Amino acid sequence: MATLDQKSPNVLLQSLCCRITGKSEAEVAHQFQYAVRVIGSNYAPTIERDEFLVSEKIKKELLKQRREADAALFSELHRKLQTQAVLKHRWSVLYLLLSLSEDPRKPSSRVGNYGALFAQALPRDAHSTPFYCTRPQSLALGYGERSGGLSASVGTSGISSLGVYTLNGPTPTPQSLLAGQPPQSAGGGQPLGSRLAWALPVSSSPSSALAPPSARLPLGPPALSTRVVRPRRDGDTGGEVSEAALVRDILYVFQGIDGKFIKMSAQENCYKIDSKVVLCKSLRDTSSRLAELGWLHNKVRKYTDARSLDRAFGLVGQSFCASLHQELKEYYRLLSVLHSQLQVEDDHGVTVCTESSLTLRRLLVWMYDPKVRLKTLAALVDFCQGRKGGELASAVHAYGKTGDPQMRALVQHILSLVSHPILNFLYRWIYDGELEDTYHEFFVASDPNVKTDRLWHDKYSLRKSMIPSFITMDQARKVLLIGKSINFLHQVCHDRTPPGKITSASKSADTPKDAAELLSDLEGAFQEKIDAAYFDTSKYLLDVLNCNYLLLEHLQAMRRYLLLGQGDFIRHLMDLLKPELVRPATTLYQHNLTGILETAVRATNAQFDNAEILKRLDVRLLEVSPGDTGWDVFSLDYHVDGPIATVFTRECMGHYLRVFNFLWRAKRMEYTLTDIWKGQMCNAKLLKTMPELSGVLHQCHILASEMVHFIHQMQYYITFEVLECSWDELWNKVQQAQDLDHIIAAHDVFLDTIISRCLLDNNSRSLLNQLRAIFDQIIEFQSAQDSLYRSALEELTLRLQYEEKKQQREEEGQWGVTAEQEAEEKKRIQEFQETIPKMRSQLRILTHFYQSIVQQFLVLLMTSPDESLRFLSFRLDFNEHYRAREPRLRASLGATRGRRPSNI
Repeated sequence: MATLDQKSPNVLLQSLCCRITGKSEAEVAHQFQYAVRVIGSNYAPTIERDEFLVSEKIKKELLKQRREADAALFSELHRKLQTQAVLKHRWSVLYLLLSLSEDPRKPSSRVGNYGALFAQALPRDAHSTPFYCTRPQSLALGYGERSGGLSASVGTSGISSLGVYTLNGPTPTPQSLLAGQPPQSAGGGQPLGSRLAWALPVSSSPSSALAPPSARLPLGPPALSTRVVRPRRDGDTGGEVSEAALVRDILYVFQGIDGKFIKMSAQENCYKIDSKVVLCKSLRDTSSRLAELGWLHNKVRKYTDARSLDRAFGLVGQSFCASLHQELKEYYRLLSVLHSQLQVEDDHGVTVCTESSLTLRRLLVWMYDPKVRLKTLAALVDFCQGRKGGELASAVHAYGKTGDPQMRALVQHILSLVSHPILNFLYRWIYDGELEDTYHEFFVASDPNVKTDRLWHDKYSLRKSMIPSFITMDQARKVLLIGKSINFLHQVCHDRTPPGKITSASKSADTPKDAAELLSDLEGAFQEKIDAAYFDTSKYLLDVLNCNYLLLEHLQAMRRYLLLGQGDFIRHLMDLLKPELVRPATTLYQHNLTGILETAVRATNAQFDNAEILKRLDVRLLEVSPGDTGWDVFSLDYHVDGPIATVFTRECMGHYLRVFNFLWRAKRMEYTLTDIWKGQMCNAKLLKTMPELSGVLHQCHILASEMVHFIHQMQYYITFEVLECSWDELWNKVQQAQDLDHIIAAHDVFLDTIISRCLLDNNSRSLLNQLRAIFDQIIEFQSAQDSLYRSALEELTLRLQYEEKKQQREEEGQWGVTAEQEAEEKKRIQEFQETIPKMRSQLRILTHFYQSIVQQFLVLLMTSPDESLRFLSFRLDFNEHYRAREPRLRASLGATRGRRPSNI
């Protein structure tokens, strides 16, 4: 036992004090007591905890001693130590080494004497728990010789912080401990001691044998104290309950445990004092106020117990529970100190109310800050009910918007722990493209059922409810695009470039401290990391698409071929296809049309295009309806696959097909009217010998001129006002695009614009029907004119043959014609002349139908909300020819012109 006693902590500490001061054990009693207080406190140096500064100071000391090699070796060893996670408190280790290296022989590094060193008061922020105090004259090492008292301590952090000053004011420096001065009287005592002092065993205290009995003052209050003696043990329930008994109950209630007099009321959901207990109103009110901590503790503890084992709560939820556990741990730390003080008082049979004993009022003061923190935690628990992942982080962040600095610091500390998993998810996603979100906590969602060809559009999306409130929607969109671009490069483009070469990975949030630093600078460092990764990844993806997959060249090919931008190719293709397309659609063969297409490519400037583009150009036959000709089912097609199919999706290609069919039909009208005009010009001189046809031919010329004007204006509108303007906007946006989504969005806007302005959307269905009816009238007019010219040319041929035969017979010396032949010729001419009114009436009906459809089309144009369509109506009726014929058109024009000044 003697061996064990010699190795006990208090014996070793007393021996250390004797060796330092060079005094006997009896003379260092006060210094020993102060050393116990220092060891039991959270004493910390007042210098800044900067590992770099300490290491630099060590190197400077080595250089002062001309130990350059040792300084270099220390720098290398320190660098290796930083790369390993073995030590968490490297600053403390370095500071200890620096302190041990100081030469005690130097005057500057010594305190005047060690007595003064021990006599220095601890800083007020050096404690995280209350410390015990006794008067210096009566402090002994054995439990039997201590009079316990508890003073208010101060706190640096945590829920155990009690305040800045003691209950009776700041603690002065104990002059009795200064070297060479005798102890002060009992009336000017100084609080000392710590948890470690009370934890020392009685048998291990040598001071009980060293200090004479006369030096020990009797236990009890100061001479000036007039407090009454009260028992510390539980009082009789039949009489008034003592305050000591209430204090004991309150300490149990603080932990959520029912006491003897204070119990949990299930009906009222609060702690209540038994109604049978006799208690004065002040103590009852104070006890009720203190019991609120137990209710708050139960609320937080119930939440953590229920959620800690719930794996579906996710990493963010577990981090939230861990932060709550951390706060409760600090709270339990405080309670353990209070319990030990109460136990000490009970063990020594304290029967008087000393200045530092536990009372309800002192507990009310000391527990004020913990109560505020528990209230914050309980409110936070209520606010976070039913939330997980990013939604939970948003709730915590929203609760930190308060003017109370302590509450804000608490919430910020919890937020740093809660956001740590989210930031780890984020960095893994933007730097590696990996998404390991087992419990669906991250704001980026992945659908594993989506195939590769729809990866960009459908596989990844934003969970808006999981976007933390400290991350903006723009940042969330960029985060989504970064990871999506990395996966698109790997899975669709088959690009094997490591993500580290695409964008340089910066330091991730390895610890909650790193997360806290990022959260404190969301618009600075965090935004810079997101922007850097976004620009690097998006630029690399666009470079791959443009260089390896010719995205811009394919876009231009769509304009040239499917939107009829390659004029010479389209014209030559129509000339070659005309004999085939006039046939019924059921008699067409795709291989024949493909051969004609290749011939048109080789004969025009299209042959100089990239082979990768030309091999994708093909012929497509639409579904055949009864009565369709080749013109109605023919279409060009452009095959897309791989990464470019992300931009040119099936929906986009369907839109291109609709626009091509519309443009192809309009081009066919232009081609048809050209043939009509050529027929009129070629047959005008031939039919001059038939004056009876002059009226019909003039009517044909007028109607053809109307149709040519209409088609030319429509072609101008479609080609320049729709296609060229929209294409110029698209090309500028593509050149300025920062990511693939910008290109896709610009392309979609381009297609939507040309579809709506080409009258192919649902809102323009009536206009499109009228326009198709006009096209049908042009085709019918071509048929009517061809029939007219066919009959007229047949009649002209018969007349020329008759005249030729007549002249030939006259040259032979015979009669030119006989009476029968002359009568037959007159009869045939009369029959032909009788068909002319029928032709004229047919043309008149055709003209009437055409003009009525055009007039209705103009009325619809004038009522269109699109300004360009209204201007088109002015150009179509530039001489007000149709306005004079249609009253509704005059009303529309008048109404429109009446509205324009009001708009200005």
